[in-house]
Amino acid sequence: MVVSLSRRGEVEPFHAMDVLAQANRLKAQGVPVISMAVGQPSDPAPERVRRAAARALEHGRVGYTDALGLAELRRAIASHYGEHYNLDIAPERIAVTTGSSAAFNLAFLAMFDAGDRVAIAAPGYPAYRNIMAALGIEVVEIELGKDAWLHAGHLRAAHEEKPLKGVLFASPANPTGAVIPPAELKALVETAESLGIAVISDEIYHRLAYGAPDTSALAYGSGVTVINSFSKYYCMTGWRVGWMVLPQPLVRAVERIGQSLYISAPELSQIAAIEAFSATDELDVIKARYAWNRDLLMKRLPELGLPLAAPADGAFYAFCDVTRHTNDSMDFARKMLTEAHVAATPGRDFDPLQGHRTMRFSYAGSHDDMSEALARIERWLS
Repeated sequence: MVVSLSRRGEVEPFHAMDVLAQANRLKAQGVPVISMAVGQPSDPAPERVRRAAARALEHGRVGYTDALGLAELRRAIASHYGEHYNLDIAPERIAVTTGSSAAFNLAFLAMFDAGDRVAIAAPGYPAYRNIMAALGIEVVEIELGKDAWLHAGHLRAAHEEKPLKGVLFASPANPTGAVIPPAELKALVETAESLGIAVISDEIYHRLAYGAPDTSALAYGSGVTVINSFSKYYCMTGWRVGWMVLPQPLVRAVERIGQSLYISAPELSQIAAIEAFSATDELDVIKARYAWNRDLLMKRLPELGLPLAAPADGAFYAFCDVTRHTNDSMDFARKMLTEAHVAATPGRDFDPLQGHRTMRFSYAGSHDDMSEALARIERWLS
């Protein structure tokens, strides 16, 4: 048998998904695992979203759409930017994608060539690194150290060392939950544009900040590309629908690539997503539970010798320093799963250099599950 394997397949595994797979195997054996590993809301999509999908199914309306998405959904997204951010965004600048994952693929393919240098923060979402590495893009990981977020000084220093073609950052961030303050975000975007560095802002955790209103990078630069999704705040992970806000010169390039890679995002999910913007009352109840869970973890984790390694300002993550217990977070995660039956993600996913010191706990589950998970960890550590 002849099997051809490319170097692209040698990217680092997404350890959070490996942890989830092991947790699911244990659950299938009847083990009562509580998962704090994956950034997935435990609630279903809002009722009006599910009703819209049911109506579309009843009428058999499931097919291809334009590669850039349904016009009605693109208009709804544009209206959201006016209502939520006071930004005037033309629907023609919006591309609906098969989740944010497809949006990252499209952005990287449309904006960068193999060998281009693109900066990201470490710790950061591992798929950034893995997708770009598979595409032959040179990933420049900027270690944040004691800083909570990527700032203009980081970017300037990395660019002076060797010119960058792009920068990608998230606020609120995964895995830390840190939110870039508006003045710092403005300086970061303006510095990038002054240096000729293309900006991608990952805003999929918007509407999940707990101390301040959302600020989009679109407010500070005309060349910014924003990526967002219906997965997190809107509780639509498995529906696989996200979006991009693009500078006008990128729209046709993204459309051409998307036509060949994806054809279109699922029409059923697009129809349903139109209703998501009208479900704020239901979704804010869920967000309030996240805030309750956050308060619990911020109090209890330090008591268990797991202090926060970054401010948990948004999203639904607590990023912890585990060095009081171990210098190997991968081994710590495996033992916690098999012995305490609590799943969490080792920091190696988010920072290959310093990730052995950290772990990420997702608090998107029920409050009872979070309380029980912390009790199990306490018994396990004692």
